[in-house]
Amino acid sequence: MKTNEKEGAILSPNPMPNGLEVDPSAERTSPRRPSNYDKQPAIRVSKDSAACRSGWAAIAQELKDRLDRGRPAVVVAECYPGVDTEEVRVGLETAASAGVTPVFAELALKSPMELTELLAPLLGDDPVFGWATPVDLNSFFDNDRVKKLRAEIANSCGVVLVYGTGAAYVAQRWDLLVYCDVTRWEIQQRQRAHRTGNIGAGNESASAAELYKRAFFVDWRAADAEKHRLHKSIDFYIDTNLDQRPGMIPGSLYRESLAKAVRRPFRVVPFFDPGPWGGEWMRRHFDLPQGPPNFAWCFDCVPEENSVRFTFGDQAIEVPALALVHEHPQELLGTEIVRRFGAEFPIRFDFLDTVGGGNLSLQVHPLKSYIAEHFGMPYTQDESYYLLDAEPDAVVYLGLRPGTDAAKMAGDLEAAQADGPPFPAEQYVNAWPAKKHDHFSIPAGTIHCSGKNSMVLEISATPYIFTFKLWDWARLGMNGLPRPIHLKHGLANIQWNRDREWVASNLVSPVREIARGEGWREEATGLHELEFLETRRHWFTAPVEHDTGGALNVLNLVEGDEAVVESPEGAFEPFVVHYAETFIVPACVGRYRISPTSKVDKPLATIKAFVRSEG
Repeated sequence: MKTNEKEGAILSPNPMPNGLEVDPSAERTSPRRPSNYDKQPAIRVSKDSAACRSGWAAIAQELKDRLDRGRPAVVVAECYPGVDTEEVRVGLETAASAGVTPVFAELALKSPMELTELLAPLLGDDPVFGWATPVDLNSFFDNDRVKKLRAEIANSCGVVLVYGTGAAYVAQRWDLLVYCDVTRWEIQQRQRAHRTGNIGAGNESASAAELYKRAFFVDWRAADAEKHRLHKSIDFYIDTNLDQRPGMIPGSLYRESLAKAVRRPFRVVPFFDPGPWGGEWMRRHFDLPQGPPNFAWCFDCVPEENSVRFTFGDQAIEVPALALVHEHPQELLGTEIVRRFGAEFPIRFDFLDTVGGGNLSLQVHPLKSYIAEHFGMPYTQDESYYLLDAEPDAVVYLGLRPGTDAAKMAGDLEAAQADGPPFPAEQYVNAWPAKKHDHFSIPAGTIHCSGKNSMVLEISATPYIFTFKLWDWARLGMNGLPRPIHLKHGLANIQWNRDREWVASNLVSPVREIARGEGWREEATGLHELEFLETRRHWFTAPVEHDTGGALNVLNLVEGDEAVVESPEGAFEPFVVHYAETFIVPACVGRYRISPTSKVDKPLATIKAFVRSEG
């Protein structure tokens, strides 16, 4: 039966059919076998392995076959920042039987000093935050240097290989356009290993935080705009994530793969990262390696950072998921979301693991007006904590204690940062007991953090980098240095009227029943009216009908081992999801059904997020 959007009364204690009446407090970190959580989800595009060329030798042969033998040609290899351009040059030079003239486009970039001056207004002097303003990749280049390279290209004989970031801009015209790409997660690994720097900066030795900041606010935005401009002209797409093991598909197949992804439910490729407060829940449940220290984060659905894996028989390529957002915004997001946010994926699902770890930093997110004025972002990070699991002593720090003196609290925070006494957090901030399946709403301006021994599914708006840390429990970061604290920003955004009474009434697991039917029940679990996201939880032992209503849906299977997502009209292949997996249902999918894959004794549950209509 189709779920009803009409809101109902407070949850009734009356028994539900098929044993659907569940007391979430009855289970706390119940022991379970490792789940079938898929760490390499993929979208099958075709069964034809030959559609994907693997390795530089096969790629060079394919390009060689496309060139007119013995005739001049310009091959452009546009490289996303972070691609190993030297590997690309060596790999592609063999694409011609005769000699190849390589032209490195990045030689025409402005000097590091000129770029520093150009970008200073966007980057400022804060170690974390910058100004989110689009920058044209063209502005990175020196006009005279570009003219010289263009003259060199025009005067060269045979095959000219123009490669590097900005190669298409420098070349202007080409016979073949090859786009060499790399995912943001791989770029971050290369930044941490000092294998790559920022565009034209020659700063590979800089700290990972410095490299990431400029990439996030400048390089990636410029390169993404250029990739979008070139999208329809790409003749071949190369995935360079694996050193010396590239994969290449024709540009037409690359575009076909993106178009196929947004017509069906799918998952992005998750990644896991250690942190100073990280825990052990994900390692146990997701079969993560033993080597790294405690895993703190899992980016399970952050298309700005995650990737999508496409398979062609036994071959695969990995593509930044942001390409789906930029090239198919209407199909993926829906008309209303595009109107309000542009080509921006506004919903984020990620995991925060503190089981056996420590508290997150005490923090606050900027108000919408503040983030717009100070950082140029059109919306802020309203968020929520959904407790996927919790130990008996788990708490969520949320809101201020009654009678908090703002000036005294600010003084204690400042003293703690100046190596004074540790900040007495529980004198100022409420600690709420947290149990499995609780849901805490956290609108911007609310002081908060997850305590130790929780497994949090964080459901929020996307601009996650704008977190103002107030107190980090006197510990060091993974690099052995104190993590940046932003007291000035944080204190300017704390809403001092959000005390215990207000939080209890508005933010602590406000469950309301919406609808019920044979074998299913729908609940609203939040979020607060200040936030633009809505969340719905479905408990079910029988099929549940959903409808995107023309807007993006993001879901996670928060209870049960396995479920299947199907189209009532057979518009897409059945899609199986496992416990704790986040999946995206594009706006254009419309109606879809979620069912247990087999008869179950206990109800399964999904949590669904979507953008509230302004109407």
